[in-house]
Amino acid sequence: MEYSLLTGLGLAAPAGLNAYLPLLVLALADRISTDVTLARPYGFLSSTWAIAVIVLLLTVELVVDKVPGLDHANDLVQSAVRPAAGAVLVMAATSEGAGINPVVSLVLGLLVAGAVHTAKAVVRPVVTLGTGGMGNPLLSLAEDMVAGLAAVVAVFLPVLSVGILLLFGAFVVWAIRKARRPKRAVSAGNVSGSLRR
Repeated sequence: MEYSLLTGLGLAAPAGLNAYLPLLVLALADRISTDVTLARPYGFLSSTWAIAVIVLLLTVELVVDKVPGLDHANDLVQSAVRPAAGAVLVMAATSEGAGINPVVSLVLGLLVAGAVHTAKAVVRPVVTLGTGGMGNPLLSLAEDMVAGLAAVVAVFLPVLSVGILLLFGAFVVWAIRKARRPKRAVSAGNVSGSLRR
């Protein structure tokens, strides 16, 4: 399989939700599929020890991200990990034959995964406040399912990555608008309260 920028970006976007699912999908695809071959130095991702580490980190993430309070702490820690994973994924996908400078791949991966992670980190507190934390595990499960499915599509049907990127872009825009809405309401309430005085 010839990797492309679309594959890389299609993997980086879900890495903003869960850094380890796209890494695991790519590693397993390289390990078990004849269609996927990671070029050096990225072939290490599909080594037994790397897959074991990714599975361990994924397990921790899957559990911690379902617990209200801990999920916010996890998002803080993942602020560095998710964009870094996005950068590695784009660099791995474009390392052979794509003709893209590795620095450009790195920056694109950081930006795409970072934007999706930021949107996730903005939405999660809104859900926590709105549901008293009860909605967090369901939202986290939905994020995991989307991340896993998007990663599989990016690896095996990279042409569909355009749709994935558009959906993640819409999510980022929606999250930004959602985050701004409560601030406007509070500001409007303060103004009307001041006018009454």
